[in-house]
Amino acid sequence: MRRKYRLRRNSDFQQVRQHGKFNASPLMVLAFLRNELDHSRFGFVVNKRLGQAVQRNKIKRRMREATRLRMDRVKPGFDLVLIARQPICEASYTEIEESLEHLLKKSGLLLS
Repeated sequence: MRRKYRLRRNSDFQQVRQHGKFNASPLMVLAFLRNELDHSRFGFVVNKRLGQAVQRNKIKRRMREATRLRMDRVKPGFDLVLIARQPICEASYTEIEESLEHLLKKSGLLLS
């Protein structure tokens, strides 16, 4: 994912988590907040309780890829943070994709 589409600063993550709206599924939570840009930015959070570094990185790679494939369908002008939940450790990539698709539809962030 290109740099301009990523949330990188801790303050950006905190702002989305404090002022944004949330939708949840069993595998992940989606927090989103409108930004002043002409594109959407994405951030990914995987807590240390979900496993060691190898496991956490695998989860982040899967979440990032599922998001990358849908970036062109996400409405521009939002900051989105995806927060992994415990069941994601045993989930397949297909289940992660379906969960992300469901959350984006539920939040009204997909283009028609």
